Amino acid sequence: MIDTKRVLSFDWLLLLLTALLAGLGVLLISSATATMRAAGVALADLPAVRQAAFAALGLLALVGVSLLDYRVWASLRWMMYAGILVLLAGVQIIGHTVFGAQSWFNLVVVNVQPSELAKIVLILFMARYLADHEEQVKQGSALLVSLLLIAPLVGLIAAEPDLGTAAVLFAVWAGMLFVAGLRPQHIVIMALTVIVLAPLAWTVMPDHAQDRIMMFVKPDSVSDDKLYNVLQALIGIGSGGLWGKGLGLGTQSQLSFLRVRHTDYIFAVLAEELGFVGSMLLLGLFTGLLMRIIHIGAKAADAYGRLIATGVFTMIFVQIFINIGFHVRLLPVTGLPLPLISYGGSSLITTLLGLGLVESVALYHQPREVVD
Repeated sequence: MIDTKRVLSFDWLLLLLTALLAGLGVLLISSATATMRAAGVALADLPAVRQAAFAALGLLALVGVSLLDYRVWASLRWMMYAGILVLLAGVQIIGHTVFGAQSWFNLVVVNVQPSELAKIVLILFMARYLADHEEQVKQGSALLVSLLLIAPLVGLIAAEPDLGTAAVLFAVWAGMLFVAGLRPQHIVIMALTVIVLAPLAWTVMPDHAQDRIMMFVKPDSVSDDKLYNVLQALIGIGSGGLWGKGLGLGTQSQLSFLRVRHTDYIFAVLAEELGFVGSMLLLGLFTGLLMRIIHIGAKAADAYGRLIATGVFTMIFVQIFINIGFHVRLLPVTGLPLPLISYGGSSLITTLLGLGLVESVALYHQPREVVD
């Protein structure tokens, strides 16, 4: 039975910000796919309706996870690790291909993306390992061991190929190492290693990933068709002005100039229809959400809880940074969704599960013997 006193520790502001962002996502998806409603698509098949259902399910999962002491997951970490490896290997054999990546299980009613769940597994697994090996982290020996532990996850996801999600997992690992106490000299070694291995990574990178990088580095070297979405997104963002054209009135989205507008390019829809003010509102909500995660992590009674909060923070922040970054031409285009906003059940529920873990850290922040 849950101690009623613990309810006072529940971070209601985090829950409110989460619900507002998820609701805004449904609203933007509804606007971006208005043409589907006009075409007579069945209600149950409309992306906004499906996203609302995923959001409701995900929020229930968030509350359920938050009521369970986060430390119980430590005893299940190896089972979860083995399970996600099986799923990631399985999707390579019988997975469904979407946008060139064989990363989905087609379950008829919904598509499930194991690489999204891998983010949560990595956070829980690495948080326990790093919390148990704080001295090794400071000495640098845990750097190599932890890299070897995450390599199968990152490798299988990169092989789909889903380099964007693989990069998020790598960033989560690096962020958790930093908070766990990795010394500056080891961070420099990591950075130099990435730079040295970059040419090798380029040779094994799939063609579409190389095209996206060339679109960013040297736009003149790729065809206009490959630049189409990038240019349409920029037009939409630039034409939104201060207040935007109004919800449901954006020409890039409503006239279908912008492809995949309710998934990868949802920020362009927001910027065109709600303008600079709407964009700042979104960034404000995200900033508030991230600050609450930092606050909860800072008051965690143990390193395990603090590192869980760190992993969830990094997962959400990196995806926001990359998604908005490629919209405004600061980064190469990737297929990463905007957390809580872009259409996609796997991404939405994964993010909500992560926030449920953070809420659990807030709810059970009092010291207790750690489950081994």
